[in-house]
Amino acid sequence: SGRSGTSLSVVGPANIGTKRLLVLGMGKLDEKSAGDGFAKLGAGLVARLKSLRVAKAVVVLDGPEFNPEAIAGLVAGMRLRHYEFDKYKSKKPDDDTPQPPDKLGVTLVVGEKRATDKAIANRDAVTEGTLLARTLSNEPANVLGPAEFATIANRLADHGLEVEVFDDDRLAELGMGALLSVAQGSARPARLVVLEWRGAKKSSAPVAFIGKGVCFDSGGISIKPAGGMGEMKGDMGGAAAVVGLMKSFALRKAKLNAVGVIGLVENMPDGKATRPGDIVTSMSGQTIEVDNTDAEGRLVLADALWYTEDRFKPRFMIDLATLTGAVMVALSHVHAGLFTPDDGLADQIEKAGIASGETVWRLPLNPAYDKMINSRFADMKNSGGRWGGASTAAQFLKRFVRDVAWAHIDVAGTAFGAPSTDINRSWGSGYGVALLDRLARDNFEGK
Repeated sequence: SGRSGTSLSVVGPANIGTKRLLVLGMGKLDEKSAGDGFAKLGAGLVARLKSLRVAKAVVVLDGPEFNPEAIAGLVAGMRLRHYEFDKYKSKKPDDDTPQPPDKLGVTLVVGEKRATDKAIANRDAVTEGTLLARTLSNEPANVLGPAEFATIANRLADHGLEVEVFDDDRLAELGMGALLSVAQGSARPARLVVLEWRGAKKSSAPVAFIGKGVCFDSGGISIKPAGGMGEMKGDMGGAAAVVGLMKSFALRKAKLNAVGVIGLVENMPDGKATRPGDIVTSMSGQTIEVDNTDAEGRLVLADALWYTEDRFKPRFMIDLATLTGAVMVALSHVHAGLFTPDDGLADQIEKAGIASGETVWRLPLNPAYDKMINSRFADMKNSGGRWGGASTAAQFLKRFVRDVAWAHIDVAGTAFGAPSTDINRSWGSGYGVALLDRLARDNFEGK
């Protein structure tokens, strides 16, 4: 029928000199869904080849719809679907069922080789960033703590990024009392990593991306229930996306200046841990009553946001964070939650979400939420309670932004543990890399 997702496998057609012929249905692609559709087509191709236990294939891309950009999308879908995180599996399946080959070699037959090679390389930079973010999220917390994460980020200097790593002594000098309060119950010290990409004139103000990097979140003294706590190794999904995004900019030589800042901590219960009721002083000078030690990500972001604006004076700041369970109650795993007072920036992010397939849904900020985080003893408290939790968290972050356009993207439902899709079978999805790369491409490069 040719419908999307359908296929026909023919064994042994002698007249074409191959052992098997596979025909895939494309369906109808409209202009809005074409990019995502070609990625899904590539993902479907890989899935079918793996099910047939094929090690090598030649793919003929014939027809006017297979322009270089479309083929680049198809290749991205192939790589994203083929990704597996199995480095810690030492045993193969016990039964005698034949397994797919570890590697799959695909030769593409195309019409415009030079233009297609260029398009694939450009798109592959984003894929590389997404795969890096996936791997960081998938790593167990005993392997990937704040120092180890910072070491991996520091290696991106090999791709042309300028990287600085601040230890906890330097963070104390900067006055980052909010961020450090989260880390003080852990034996593993905090880190802050600054990554810079310079792809435009020095006088061009950078765009800035800030990531929450809680490498493991036990909840601290306000400890989480045991069930599902192991998934909190992924509470650094925002930082993983920022690092993947900065790698993408470097690989494709993006024509803009960009800054990535990630705050890396581990939140653990200990005799030295922050207690509920403690009051800490942020880099901004504002004081925070820690009402709940499991509302820790916003403390990390508060200092990272203030530092980023103070030092870099960016054109805008966007933070990504696996911040609240409340956003999952509202949006499930379908969209990330978007919060911003800037209608123009909101529109740009929403359009980039549709184009990239990493969609967002705008949720409200409101002065009424500010009242819910007012504290009797400090300038604010870090939790507004159960109701409107995603919005009160965003309203908290807004207090650490001054004179720059800003957006907060809550990726708690999309960065890890989301249901499998056509292009992702990984627990850690790498959500955010493609979204923010598309935002930059469409609105800020060369401007």
